[in-house]
Parts: sequence; C-alpha cells; structure tokens
Amino acid sequence: QVQLVESGGGLVQAGGSLRVSCAASGSGVHMNAMGWHRLTPGNQRELVASITAGGATTYADSVKGRFTISRDNAKNMVYLQMDSLKPGDTAVYYCAGNVYTPRRGSVDYWGQGTQVTVSS
Repeated sequence: QVQLVESGGGLVQAGGSLRVSCAASGSGVHMNAMGWHRLTPGNQRELVASITAGGATTYADSVKGRFTISRDNAKNMVYLQMDSLKPGDTAVYYCAGNVYTPRRGSVDYWGQGTQVTVSS
C-alpha cells in the first residue's frame, strides 16, 4: 500500500518561509513525476509546482521566484520550500504524483494535505 504523507504546514506571517515535505512509503516504492497542488479557502485548485524523475521543475506563475520544489529519491521525499509567503498562499497543500511499485506498477496517488496559513 503506497501512501503519500505531507508534513510541515502551519501558521506563518506574511513575508516568512515554510517548508512542507512529502514522504512516499510502501514496499518497493519509486517516485516518478511528483507535484504540489493547493486548494484555497475559496475552493480554487492550482498546481503549484512539479518535478520530473530527472529533476526538471515547473511552477505556477503565482509562485515563480518564491517557491522551490525539490526531491530526494534515495529517501522517497519531495519538498516545497516556500519563501516570501503572502496571505494569498493560504491553502491546503497536497502532494501528488505517479509512484511505481513492483506489485501495482505506476499509479497516481494523493496525500491527505497539510494546512498552510499566512497571516497579514
């Protein structure tokens, strides 16, 4: 059973920084392309950042220059470093991606989400 578990959310003041992490667990897990999505209080969904297995990254225009996605394949971890946070970044952040296991092959998974709140 593959699980994506996020951690590191919380409350931060505008202008501050926060790093959220995503751990992929399961037998024989191998992460392919992974990404961070967010759902705002107004129910807007957005793909914030993505990273390929080889490390190529893409970002939403709203976070370019402020957020950095990275991964540690040896640890099956994906990170999102968020700097210069704004109140508009307040959302539930979800880790999602395509994960390979010998038993199930390549399947898309989502984490349960972690709340990030930016106060003004």
